[in-house]
Formats: sequence, structure tokens, C-alpha cells
Amino acid sequence: MIGAMTHRADPESIPETALDWHRAGRGAVLATVVETWGSAPRPAGSQLVIAGDGAFMGSVSGGCVEGAVVLEAAAALTEGRPRLLSYGVSDGDAFAVGLACGGRIRVLLQPVGAALPEAVLAALVAARTARRGVALLSNLTNGAVRLCDEADDPLAAEIRQALRSGHATLHGEWFIAPHLPPLRLILIGASHIAQALLPMAQACGHDVTLIDPRDAFASPERFPGARILHDWPDTALAGLGLDARTAVVTLSHDAKLDDPAILAALASEAYYIGCLGSTRTHAKRLERLQITGVSKESLTRIHAPVGLKIAAATPAEIAVSILAEIIKTHRQSQKALTSFSFTSGKISHRGPGV
Repeated sequence: MIGAMTHRADPESIPETALDWHRAGRGAVLATVVETWGSAPRPAGSQLVIAGDGAFMGSVSGGCVEGAVVLEAAAALTEGRPRLLSYGVSDGDAFAVGLACGGRIRVLLQPVGAALPEAVLAALVAARTARRGVALLSNLTNGAVRLCDEADDPLAAEIRQALRSGHATLHGEWFIAPHLPPLRLILIGASHIAQALLPMAQACGHDVTLIDPRDAFASPERFPGARILHDWPDTALAGLGLDARTAVVTLSHDAKLDDPAILAALASEAYYIGCLGSTRTHAKRLERLQITGVSKESLTRIHAPVGLKIAAATPAEIAVSILAEIIKTHRQSQKALTSFSFTSGKISHRGPGV
């Protein structure tokens, strides 16, 4: 149950944090960049959540106007009404709260439980937890919000485009904010490289799972706080499911562990498949996989030797090269943004005017 869950408070889990703070009685206001001009430091769709006690998580301007937004959020929470704020270098108080880069932004404040009903936010969090793409629509004129199924929505085409591109958009008086599942990284093999790669990937917003049936290798002592599965990779991956926002990296140097994971990844929509090992090791790997019936075309999806060529030598450097290649592949691939179902039905709410 969503209500019983405690979510990690980080910039990649703003809706979850907002719901947790609201249900804990702290109060919460969701701040979202809805429009930008010029050299705005953060794109439309960037979010900040502010608690009633002034704590906040996330960013709408990279630090330029957060202080002013926090103050406005306190007033919005008291009133229980949304607010639409504008900031820019031309403001009279630009030195205090303006954008030094010269851009302008508009920020929508939505108090949770009022302008943003708890049921809508809970449904959004549930969709993210279930790894379903969904769009939250906010009306900048009358304050109405809805969580949509693109199939029967008047803005179906715009919602579909936002979900496929991953970019928020303003259409008339409606702001369309796509919420895609978090990027996920699955590591096969509790190696020394995995010890360095796992926290790096988490810091970049990836939801990381480590799979290794060897308890002594995949232990909480070696990977504190990590999500660890001690099943064999084929069993574990079947349970997790691999979608188009998932990357799989094999690090065990053991074909009994790596090969079943590679086969499962190749049969999925995983956007990145990387395998540790030398060029000679990879050639032998390809021979084994071809014997199982994998086509040469499918095998070209494998990044091996894994990682960008940066002359990495230490485990940490190799981890950097792997993560850099994963990020590069994701940014260059539209496939990572397209293959998601939408939430069924829609929740509508008409709130107070902005």
C-alpha cells in the first residue's frame, strides 16, 4: 500500500516526498516550473516540494529563487489555494530573487490536499511505483487538475507527445507534466566494480538492484543500504520485469550468472545492455549466445567491453565509464521514453482559481 510506504527523499522522488510529508502532517506544497524564457536554469517540469516547516527538496531554479518560492509556499499552504509566480532578471527585486542568468520562469504552487487533492497525488505515486507513465494536467486559469488516460482525453495528442518525449509542455491554459518511471539499473554480480557503480548510479537518479546468488559476495556489509536479490539472474529478472527504462550490466565474470541475464535482457526492451570483459572474452560470449539461437542483429545491442573508452583502470574509474555510457545511451535514445502504458481511467478535480 502506498500509504504505508516511506520513500527516499531525493530530487528524483518529489511526488513521493510530497505525499509522505502531507500524510505525516507536515503539510506539503508542490512547486513546478510551468514556463521558461531565455536562459532559465531549470526546464519546464522541474519540481520542488516544500513542507509546512520550511524544509524543501528539489529545485526550480538551481538556487536562484528557491528562498522566495519557499516563502510563497507557506502562504499558499495557509490559504489552501494555488499560486502562479513569475521571476526574472527584470524584476524590481531581481538582485534578491531574480535569475542571474537573465532568463524568466513561471512557477505553479499547489498545496497538497487542497489545490492538489491527496487522491490525485496518491494515484500519481501509485503509477510511478507500478512503472507506468502518466501525465498530470494543471489548469493555470481555474486551478483544476487531473491525472489522465490519453485514450479518452481532449488533449490526447499533446499528452501522448509529452509522455513520448519526456518533456513538459504548456498547451493553452493547461500545463502537461509527464511522469515517467525512474530509470532503473540492474547489476549482475556483486563485484568490486559494482561496489563503486551502485552508489554513483543512485546519485544520478537510478533505481538500482543488485542480483547475485552468492550471499558472501552480495552482502549488506559490502553493499550497505542496497536492494539485493539472491536469486539466480534469470529468476530474478523474470520477477522484476525489464522495460524500456531499464539498463542491465553484467559484472560477475561468470558465464553461469552473466549469460542468463544477457539472454533475458536481449528478449526485453531494456535500453542498455553492458557486459564486463575483454574483447577476447566478449568474442567467446558471442559464440555461446549464438549457439542458443540469438541473432547477430540482437547481439549488436550489447555494449562490450562495457563503458566509454576513457583509459579507466581502477574499479571506480571503470564504474564512471560504465555510468557515462549508460547516460549517453539513454539521452540519445527515444526508445527509453516510448514503451509505457498509461494509467487507466482518469481522476478529475476542479480546484480554486489560480
